[in-house]
Amino acid sequence: MFKRVIRLFLIARKLSTSGAIEIINDVHKLPFSLNLFFNFISIGSNSKQVGTRKNSGESLCYALQGMGTTFIKLGQFLATRPDIIGEELAKSLEKLQDKVPAFDLYDAKKIIKKEIGEKYYQEITDISEPIAAASIAQVHLAKIKVNDEEKQVAIKILRPDIEKLFNEELDALMLFAYVVENTVSKAKRLKLVEVVHLLREITNIEMDLRFEAAAANELFENTKNDIGFNVPAIYWNYTTKKILTLDKVKGVSIREIRKISDLGVDLKKLAENLIQLFLTQAVRDGFFHGDMHQGNLFVDDKGNIIPVDFGIMGRLDKNNRKFLAEILYGFIKRDYVKVAEVHFQAGLVPQNASKEEFAQALRSVGEPIFGQSIKDISGGNLLSQLFEITEKFNMPTQPPLLLLQKTMVVVEGVARKLYPETNIWEVSKPVLENWLKEVKSPKSTIDTAINTSSEILKRIPDLPILMDRADYALKLMSEGKFNFAMESNKNLEIEQMKIKNFRNNILLSFFGIVIIFLLVF
Repeated sequence: MFKRVIRLFLIARKLSTSGAIEIINDVHKLPFSLNLFFNFISIGSNSKQVGTRKNSGESLCYALQGMGTTFIKLGQFLATRPDIIGEELAKSLEKLQDKVPAFDLYDAKKIIKKEIGEKYYQEITDISEPIAAASIAQVHLAKIKVNDEEKQVAIKILRPDIEKLFNEELDALMLFAYVVENTVSKAKRLKLVEVVHLLREITNIEMDLRFEAAAANELFENTKNDIGFNVPAIYWNYTTKKILTLDKVKGVSIREIRKISDLGVDLKKLAENLIQLFLTQAVRDGFFHGDMHQGNLFVDDKGNIIPVDFGIMGRLDKNNRKFLAEILYGFIKRDYVKVAEVHFQAGLVPQNASKEEFAQALRSVGEPIFGQSIKDISGGNLLSQLFEITEKFNMPTQPPLLLLQKTMVVVEGVARKLYPETNIWEVSKPVLENWLKEVKSPKSTIDTAINTSSEILKRIPDLPILMDRADYALKLMSEGKFNFAMESNKNLEIEQMKIKNFRNNILLSFFGIVIIFLLVF
């Protein structure tokens, strides 16, 4: 635990000398005690490395990039939490570049060999120098033999010891978050310990490339019959926790509009396909690529969209999918009462709220949008404004929908760069109509009834046990001993207990030294 303290001091010095603290003070004034601590810890440093940037957001991006992997990831995570750092700073952090120098090809080959073993390593040839390098991993091109056929592949390799470094720095940040939360009263609402804990969980999944491989494979299976969307195939024999091998992308970046046009690809059709395929993934499959910026999308000579980097994926349950489709379709039809009813039926707005007032609030979002020119209408911005409205009616935040909204804004932006006059509503309408018809069809209703009945029949033999458990749970609830969030918060509580134990040990050590000092002297 004392290692945490040493690491914390090193991080604090890095924060203070990078200029990050000055930028944070511009946005949220830190307490005098914290500023005093950071000023003290930076004694002896030459200068603040803020650099000449246009605004606080850009300066903070620059500072975080200079501080390494953990802080790049922290910045990217905070970009998804405008409720903590504010909308303006969150938008600036979305531009945070995840680029660092590559590690040596010799080390990359050693990692590959160790991970997959001598047999499969001998089947890999022509491993290239890294073609892309980020804070967690880098990518190499190579060739492998599959059933006597040569395949061109891309191999993603985790940086050496990245997981150890990241977790050590997060341990220190967790301690810092705990200290701040318990010494600065205004900081409690920010839930800093929870933020660090969530960042650890998200990034540790990202650092296991088997999860990314599984996500890519699921997206491949969902979309293999979709015309115009090709997910690279995964090679599982060459994939482990630290390396991921998949088909090499044969295409050009979607940002290379002139090259795409020279291939004879219809840009209008490509823009429409991008939006429709994304919406299809969201409402039909409930599983979508959550990071569809220009750097992660390629186009082949037939106009097929090829996504890469499956570290961030979104998932929506059936209720959220229906909720999303009905809301967007309701706005397309400008039926605000229907949209309000969907919110109330889903239990997303308190039942004591006025449905008429809520519908009026929705109209205040929808009508100005329909007054805009085609090129300015955005489904993503509509959802963003919708979430602002529902906040005022005490609607709880839905994280999956927030990721979808952010991704939708990015997808629409990419589509508009391809074809500026893309009509988002006209493109979205058939996807939403078809899915809603399918959900409300007699066949779908019968299937749902059969599945529900089947589940009930399966559980009939367990009914006496379930009744006993329910009775026991009700008894615990009546005694105030039952905690609904117990399982989901277990890991977070363990982290907090560790920090509390560490604090108690320090206090006991301090008082022990004082007592010994008094007895001796």
